Amino acid sequence: MLARNALSTTLLITFSAALAVSLSGCSSPAGNPNAASLSSNTVATQVNSSVRPAADRARDHYRHPAETLTFFQLEPHHTVVEIWPGAGWYSRILAPYLRDKGRFIAAHWAADSPVTFFRNSRAAFDREFVQSDQPYGPVHVRMLEPPRQNQLTAEIQADRILTFRNVHNWMRNDQEQAVFNSMFVALKAGGVLGVVEHRAPPQFSRAQMIKSGYVSEAYVQKLAEKAGFILEASSEINANPADSKNYPAGVWTLPPTLRLGETDKARYLAVGESDRMTLRFRKPL
Repeated sequence: MLARNALSTTLLITFSAALAVSLSGCSSPAGNPNAASLSSNTVATQVNSSVRPAADRARDHYRHPAETLTFFQLEPHHTVVEIWPGAGWYSRILAPYLRDKGRFIAAHWAADSPVTFFRNSRAAFDREFVQSDQPYGPVHVRMLEPPRQNQLTAEIQADRILTFRNVHNWMRNDQEQAVFNSMFVALKAGGVLGVVEHRAPPQFSRAQMIKSGYVSEAYVQKLAEKAGFILEASSEINANPADSKNYPAGVWTLPPTLRLGETDKARYLAVGESDRMTLRFRKPL
């Protein structure tokens, strides 16, 4: 435990320093008129971009996007796959960041999905991101709806594959291992898989995880290691010690979903968004 705490402290110091460097890159050193253009494309500047909706930015203090993407060691020349981006909260940061030198791929649900929610979500994503006049930059869409559709293939050779709060969704139809296996195939050797997920207590059973939406770190690590990944580092960037993880409607009781409506709403708003693990896995060389 002491060793883990020391590692977490070291990681947080390192990431804070990295973020500080990123933020300082927004200033142009005297005597170098090109410095601003060279340094303006940082994760921090994209997070603070006016292109992002105010509703997205209002959630930054829960999701810590600049710190999280810095932890995942993102670079602007990378090919990045975001798994199941939903409405595109992270896509609005990733696509502009990768626009000039990198490549952004959204592994989304199928446009013809038999699941109404999936089909409608994909249509909304396409309306915003897959059009010539959108402000984000090129967004390449691949289908990922296992076992029916899976376009995560070896030819992608991604530098980074990122997934935010999705593992519990794959568990609903027993596809979690299949997705981790596919992410391993689509990632290049030496590449990083970044996982953010609602964190369950260690004693939760698989059935409890599916019902509550919270998944244990040990289970996520087991899935990743079985696929071939190595856990390189973990961070408490997205931790929330106020989250008791014991609610009538599982994690969806908390914001932003607030599934219980006005019932105890003030209480759940005070808790904030869920306690989350943030894990960085590496595909071995």
